[in-house]
Amino acid sequence: MNYFKKIIRYALPYKKYGILNIICNIFYALFGTLAMLSLFPMLRVLFNKTEQLTVEPEFTGLKNIGRFVEDYLNYFVTQRANEGAGDALLFMIILVISTFLIKNIFGYLSMYFITFLRNGIIKDIRNDLYKKTLVLPISFFSEKQKGDTMSRITSDVNEIQSSFLSILEMFIKEPLTILFALVTMIIISPQLTLFVFIFIPISGYLITRVGKSLKSKSDRVQKEQGVFLSILEETLGGLKIIKGFNAEPIFNDKFKHTTDRLFKFSNSLLNRQNLAVPVSEFLGISVIAIILWYGGRMVLVQGTLDTELFLVYMLLAYQILDPAKSISKASYSVKKGNAAAERILEILETESTIKDEPGAIEKEGFTDEISIENISFRYEKEWVLKDFSLKVPKGHTVALVGQSGSGKSTIANLLTRFYDVNMGEIKVDGMGIKNISLRSLRGLMGLVTQDSILFNDTVKGNLLVANKEATDEEIIDALKVANAWEFVETLPDGINTNIGDSGNKLSGGQKQRLSIARAVLKNPPIMILDEATSALDTESERLVQDALENMMKNRTSVVIAHRLSTIQNADTIVVLSKGKIVEQGKHIDLLQKKGTYYSLVEMQSLV
Repeated sequence: MNYFKKIIRYALPYKKYGILNIICNIFYALFGTLAMLSLFPMLRVLFNKTEQLTVEPEFTGLKNIGRFVEDYLNYFVTQRANEGAGDALLFMIILVISTFLIKNIFGYLSMYFITFLRNGIIKDIRNDLYKKTLVLPISFFSEKQKGDTMSRITSDVNEIQSSFLSILEMFIKEPLTILFALVTMIIISPQLTLFVFIFIPISGYLITRVGKSLKSKSDRVQKEQGVFLSILEETLGGLKIIKGFNAEPIFNDKFKHTTDRLFKFSNSLLNRQNLAVPVSEFLGISVIAIILWYGGRMVLVQGTLDTELFLVYMLLAYQILDPAKSISKASYSVKKGNAAAERILEILETESTIKDEPGAIEKEGFTDEISIENISFRYEKEWVLKDFSLKVPKGHTVALVGQSGSGKSTIANLLTRFYDVNMGEIKVDGMGIKNISLRSLRGLMGLVTQDSILFNDTVKGNLLVANKEATDEEIIDALKVANAWEFVETLPDGINTNIGDSGNKLSGGQKQRLSIARAVLKNPPIMILDEATSALDTESERLVQDALENMMKNRTSVVIAHRLSTIQNADTIVVLSKGKIVEQGKHIDLLQKKGTYYSLVEMQSLV
C-alpha cells in the first residue's frame, strides 16, 4: 500500500470530483439497500400477510428497531390497502422501480465523477514522467534500455489505471453497500447475521493466500515488456542494417524469445489472477448455502423468522456478493499495481545528479574565455580524461583531434554538463559552470552533433526548437547561413514541409545542414561541433563545411574533428591520446613537428 499512497497524492488537484463521487456512492449504497428492502411490503401484499395496523407505531429505541421498521411498513401498506388491493400492489411496484432507478442514477453519477479523477491522475503521472525524463541526466538512460523507459510511461501507467485506480471506484461504494446491507440484515435477524460473520474471516484468509505472489509475477511481466519494446525500437531504427546483412532470422529469433518469455510470464500471472473470481464466487455461494440451511431452519423448523423477511434477507446477502468479489479482486489489483507503481516511482523519485547548485546565477553573455582546469572524468571504472587542462579564448576556434576513445566527445559532454567532472573544474569567464544555472549555461552554447538529431516535424518546427519566437524571415536567414535554403525552398511546402521520422525524407548532408541552421538560429556565443562532418560524402562535406565556417564567424568554437581537413584553419589544434594532451598548436606547426598529428594526417592521406 506504500506505493498506492504515493500515487494517490496525484488525486489532490481533482478532490472535488472525489468528493462528488463519495456523495453519490453514499446514496448509491443507501438506495441499493432500500431497493431490496422495498420488496418486503410488496411480498407481504402478495402473500396477504400484511398485519392490519391503523395506528402509526412509535419508535421505542434501537433495541426494538427491527420490530418498529416492520410495524411501520405494515401500517404504510394498510393505509394503501384501504384504497384497494390493486392500488396498493401498483404503488409497491412503483416504489420498487423508483428506488432501483434512483440507485442506478447515483451509480452512473459516481462513475461519471470518478472518470475525471482517474484520467486526471493518469494524465499528471504521464506528464511528470515525461518531465522527469527530460530532467534526468543522460547517464541515467545510458544504463537503461529505451524500451524499458517507454514501457514504464505506457504499459506501467496503463496498469496503474486498470488495477491500482480501479479500487477508487469501490473505495466508498462497495464497503458502504456491504455496511448498509449488513446493518439491515442485523435488524432483520441478528442471530442469522452473527452466524454469517463466522465465515467472512475464513473467506478473506483464502483470498489473501491466492493473491500473495501476484506482485512478483506482475513485475516479471512488466520488465519483459520493456525488453520487448527495446527490441522493437531497435528493429525499426536499424531496418537497413538488418536487411543489408540478411539478419532477419537473428532478430526474428530475439523477438520470438522475448515473446515466449512474455507468454510464459503472462500466463502465470493471469492464471493466478483469474483465480480471484472463481474462488471469491465459490466462497460467496458457500456462504449463501449456509444461510439457506441455517435460515431455512429458522423459517421452517423454529418459526422464528417470517418467510418474506427471509427472502429479503437472502436478497441482501446476495447483494453483498458482488461488492465482496470486487473488494477481493481489488486486493489482487493492488498487488499488480504495486509492481507497476514501483517501476514508475523509480523514475519519479530518482534525484538528478546534474542540477543547479544553490545560488546558481543566470549568466547572460560570454566575455572572456572557457577554462578547463585539471579535470579528470570516468564513465565507469577507467579514466577517460586525466588532469586535462585547456583554455579557449573568446573568438577562437579550438579543434580537438585524436583517435577514437581519446576523450574528444567527452569534453563536449562536460562543457554542456551532460555529465559532471569527477575532479577539477570547468569555468566560463572565471566562473565554475556548476555555479551557473543549467538553462543559462546551455543558452550560451549551440550544439551540432555527428548524428543529425531531427524530429518528425516541419523544417520550421525543427528550427524553432532553438528559438520558439523566431520569425519566418529569421528561419530563412539561418537556413541561408547553413547552405540549406537551396534545397528547403524546393520542398513542396518550403519551411512548412514535414521531414519525416528523424528527418528520413532528407539526405545525410541535408539533415546536417538543418542541424547547423538550428544552431545558427539560436545565435549562441559559443559553438560546440562534435564531428559534424564525419558521416558525410565529399560533396555534402564541402557544403556543410562552408556552412560551419559561416556559422563560426565571430564565435568561440570547440570543434571535435574526425576529418582533419575540416580544422586546418583552427586557431589551436589540440591532439589527445588516452585522455591527455600530447600536442597542440596550429596546423602548419604541428605538421612540422612530425609527431602524433602528422601521423594522423598522413593516415588520412592529406600530405
